[in-house]
Amino acid sequence: MGASVAFHLSRLGITDVVLIERESLLGTGSTGRNAGGVRHQFSHEANIRLSIESIRLFERFQDEVGHRADLHQDGYLFLLSSAQSEQTFRRNVEVQRRLGVAVEWLSPAEAAARAPGIDVDGIVAATFCQRDGIADPNGVTVGFAKAAEQAGAVVARDTEAIGIDCEGDRVVGVRTSRGTIATPAVVNAAGPHARAIGRMAGVDVPVEPYRRHIFIAQAPAAGVPPTKIMVIDFESTFYFHREGAGVLFGMGDPDESPTFDTTVQWDFLPRVIEVAVRRLPALREAAITHSWAGLYEVTPDANPFIGAVPDRQGFHLIAGFSGHGFQHAPAAGRILADVIAGRDPRFDLTPFAPDRFAGRANGGERYVI
Repeated sequence: MGASVAFHLSRLGITDVVLIERESLLGTGSTGRNAGGVRHQFSHEANIRLSIESIRLFERFQDEVGHRADLHQDGYLFLLSSAQSEQTFRRNVEVQRRLGVAVEWLSPAEAAARAPGIDVDGIVAATFCQRDGIADPNGVTVGFAKAAEQAGAVVARDTEAIGIDCEGDRVVGVRTSRGTIATPAVVNAAGPHARAIGRMAGVDVPVEPYRRHIFIAQAPAAGVPPTKIMVIDFESTFYFHREGAGVLFGMGDPDESPTFDTTVQWDFLPRVIEVAVRRLPALREAAITHSWAGLYEVTPDANPFIGAVPDRQGFHLIAGFSGHGFQHAPAAGRILADVIAGRDPRFDLTPFAPDRFAGRANGGERYVI
């Protein structure tokens, strides 16, 4: 998010920008630990619109940004195993199609043909969008950052934000481990740490960190789709796709409490395997080669915060994407850059308003994987 905002500000001619990164490399937090999925298939119209703009940029990333970011558009396949999910998806497919997204409605047999090797026992229907796929989080992040640097922005690595200075209700600077930066505009793009950064400015940002696991197994010789198609068992949230010579898979833990702990909980693996071998039987004999855990940055309605904080002038949020941050970074960064520059972002930010929980919030995102 920070790299995208810096890049889009530079495209507007605003280059007196400092991107503060605590680590020695960019993208070593949640960005570097995610599965790389990009999809149009969301339930909330605002998120679908973010996807349309973001995937359009992913498709021409080399030409627009000047750096390579691999994109494999082998599609997302959602498997539905309840009448309730089928009804929900039918309503949302109508919205997706109205916005110009080509989403197919599939029978279980058609779903099995799209992803050879899956078991569709208990599946009542499926949806598929060919332009969904897998992109390279590191390539996208570094591409945005390098392009911003080439335009004059500064990426301050090994630098930690330790405080935000305010005068009255206005931000005036950021204190870092390497000194103070005077600035009238601060962007909180700290992902799961957004709440801590918000407190530095006297702003409560209701973002909670939730651990998510990813496992990679050696790919069996047969019984696995030959492409990088992303298959999602919606009821369980189990998902998988090919990753190099292996199969990447994961699943959410409904019993997980908020935590910053990113150690792998191996006692959770049997619960994942139980679903994995049911949906992709070839994994029954596959050995786990490695695994890791990362953090989702979750808001109460699973929608992000994008925009200026009303009661803290100059303080902006771009956080809380609840598991779909990487894929929405191109559009979200462009939108916030326009807001900072005083331009019309050409996007209704009401669902993403930083102060929306002060009143009655609208319904949020239901497709959180």
